[in-house]
Amino acid sequence: MRVIICGAGQVGFGIARHLAAEGNDVTVVDRSSELIQRINNTLDVRALVGHGSHPQVLEDAGAEGADILIAVTASDEVNMVACQVALSLFSVPKRIARIRDQKYLEKEWKDLFSREELPVDVIISPERAVADQVMRRLEIPGAYDTASFGNKNIQFLAINLDENCPVLETPLKQLTDLFPDLQATVIAVKRDGKLFVPKSDDLMMAGDSAFLVTASEDCDRTMTIFGHEEQEARNLIIVGGGNIGYHVARQLEKNGVRNSVRLIENSEIRARNIAETLSDSTVLLGSGLEPDILSEAGVRDAEILLALTNDDQVNLLTTMLARNEGCERALCLINNTSFLPLGQSIGLDISINPRAITVSSVLQHIRKGHVLAVHTIEDGEAEIIEAEVLETSAFVGQKLRQLNLPDTMRIGAIYRNDEVMMPRGNFEFKVGDRIVLFVLTDAVNEAENFFSVGLEYF
Repeated sequence: MRVIICGAGQVGFGIARHLAAEGNDVTVVDRSSELIQRINNTLDVRALVGHGSHPQVLEDAGAEGADILIAVTASDEVNMVACQVALSLFSVPKRIARIRDQKYLEKEWKDLFSREELPVDVIISPERAVADQVMRRLEIPGAYDTASFGNKNIQFLAINLDENCPVLETPLKQLTDLFPDLQATVIAVKRDGKLFVPKSDDLMMAGDSAFLVTASEDCDRTMTIFGHEEQEARNLIIVGGGNIGYHVARQLEKNGVRNSVRLIENSEIRARNIAETLSDSTVLLGSGLEPDILSEAGVRDAEILLALTNDDQVNLLTTMLARNEGCERALCLINNTSFLPLGQSIGLDISINPRAITVSSVLQHIRKGHVLAVHTIEDGEAEIIEAEVLETSAFVGQKLRQLNLPDTMRIGAIYRNDEVMMPRGNFEFKVGDRIVLFVLTDAVNEAENFFSVGLEYF
């Protein structure tokens, strides 16, 4: 597949890295020669300096024969124009644009993005997607990564296992005997830095990270069985009143649960605007790096602090200050994954990588087969894919044991007629089933073929 990516920032870099690793023909365009040099030095892609919406630049990038254009520059307007030029002049079949300004996405302007107006096939809103991920982490405390599938009837959970986990050193095949009615599947384990699909005789050990897929109705029970009984926080501090922080505060108010929310924002104009639109939250003017402001927000009594600014260093330092002042837990945004070890060393409970979330939003729209959702995990080491079984799929009419899935894949759950089903050896797949599949990144192309073609392909 030939892909043009306009924008070489964190998001563009992440998408290019992921697609290039899968063998796609990728070209990246950006006005910054420094960012293009970084791309050239680290990725096996073609990179050009230029304005992503200029016709000549897109022609030089190979737009004439491109399969898809992904516009993720820092400018919404450049992204929109790039999509328009890609269709009008070069007939690029699919166009994806990142739109950050929520005013473009309001319901009254829903007809703006159409083939007749602005031909954008897919709109990704990173800030909204990240805010939704923050909300999921708050709803499932104890999990350091989550995602919903099957119309929110299926949950993916990533959890750390400590010495108090009740099922340590229990063979995975015995979990079904111990909990016969539990709708949960261990799809992967990370141990000593290595991510792998476990076999039925494998044991889980203290220090492992376990990756599970469970029916949403069994989520709390699954967390308890794996040693996590944390309570959902009601007393929160949000640092950063940008689109993400504001959306989280607003969603907390909409949920109907009485939360105590204090939001800290260092821009006076932004703080005033937020205060006028939030009804039950307290807005404080200042920086999360100021101990006096944190104290005024009640950091010592807070159950969790959410560091949601667009600056990794500010988020990490704010977290450090909050933990030193006695805040129970902390969650922060980290774009640069090299900071993750530092976060763990200062007691960071949960981190969220906005780049990874945006990459996931893009991938679901460029996968082969009828892919409904994609969630990348462990900085792109693997993906959770939800896809529908088509008539041509290798799954149709096959029982699970007959498929002989490779060690790089594991089915977590099946969604059929509004019912969640767990994968068992005699389970037979039908057209229309929605399968939630774990797959290591190196095997993604093989997984796509399972969904889109028959067994004779193999």
